[in-house]
Amino acid sequence: MKIQRVKFKDIEQIPKLQVQKQFKQDFYGSAPAPFIGRFGYPCVNIGILSPQFVGDMSEYDSPRIWREHNAAIGEIATKRYGLVNSRTTWNIKDVHQGNGRFFDIVQEVGMAKKAVDVEVSLTKPPTLSLTTEKEIIPFGPASMVRKARLTENTTVDSRVEKMVSDTDLKAAPALASLYKKGFEENTLSKLISVGNLGLKQNRKLVPTRWSITAVDDTIGKQLIAEIKDFPIGEYSCYFGGGWGNYYVLLFFPEIWSYELFETYLASDVNPWSKRGYMYSTDYEEYNGRKTYADETAGGYYACRLPVLEKLKELKRQGTVLALRFITSEYNIPLGVWVCREATRKSLAEKPLIFASEDEMLSYAINLIQNRFQFDLHILLKESRLLKQKKQQAKLTDF
Repeated sequence: MKIQRVKFKDIEQIPKLQVQKQFKQDFYGSAPAPFIGRFGYPCVNIGILSPQFVGDMSEYDSPRIWREHNAAIGEIATKRYGLVNSRTTWNIKDVHQGNGRFFDIVQEVGMAKKAVDVEVSLTKPPTLSLTTEKEIIPFGPASMVRKARLTENTTVDSRVEKMVSDTDLKAAPALASLYKKGFEENTLSKLISVGNLGLKQNRKLVPTRWSITAVDDTIGKQLIAEIKDFPIGEYSCYFGGGWGNYYVLLFFPEIWSYELFETYLASDVNPWSKRGYMYSTDYEEYNGRKTYADETAGGYYACRLPVLEKLKELKRQGTVLALRFITSEYNIPLGVWVCREATRKSLAEKPLIFASEDEMLSYAINLIQNRFQFDLHILLKESRLLKQKKQQAKLTDF
């Protein structure tokens, strides 16, 4: 079996969805989300995403709803590629000079409780680019905005409004507070991306791609601090997933550490499929990472968050080896939210409990061989987590 270790950013992903709809230059729509680009930083494209009609847009920008409704890949992609990105250029530090400009609309869309009705006039009909990025949820065609206005007053949740108005509160505790109140990560990343949280002098726009991982990492670190006070758990294995992404999650009765392997099985998303299998991996020990998870990128933090949620739910501490398998079902890249919600779906399944590490690993090896015809030994022998477990002395050894 041929397998190669790569960084995800080395893989170009092109959606297979063909969007043939004609988009108008002037239209009314309901904008469920802003979008902040990263190219040209610190002067980036800022925009609002909206279909060219008004209505309930809740299913256009909510991974939580997609998971709860078991929405299909094609259904999600069709909605997302119908969102027009009406945009302009803005400096990321220029967050206090709106005065009725398009920037104000972007900020209001970023903190609104529901999609905001807008009237938009573009400089030319929007055009579609089929280039995607791993982290962000895809959207449809884009064009520079000539003028735009809100056609209704925005509704803002009072708890969000409180955090936005508190310019003496840092962004991290604001995110933690809203997360504990039940706001989904997508909502939090929008608040961060449009510069609506943090100390007044530090507020700035954050590219959408970066804000997604910032939320997952920030909330994850808060949970890590909590679970380190819990007693050690037990050997347990979870398996499940969705949208062509499947996770085997192996929990070991050890102090906190975490490792993720992402394996790209032969698939339409994987243009290297004829060259064999590919995998990426990143790891953190008890004291955490000092650098960004360069190989698995946003998927590392998106998977880690539900794992920590499960440990907190169990009131246990543990070492977790997460194994992601990307199959041919995942034929349209949908963004890093897939990692987070597929992990949650996996952890919602009933776990199998084992008496020993050998029993659990043997089960996982057989499971993956039968399910994907993949030899899991290839990854396990590369695992830093398993190597560290063997090397680290324990109190029970003495």
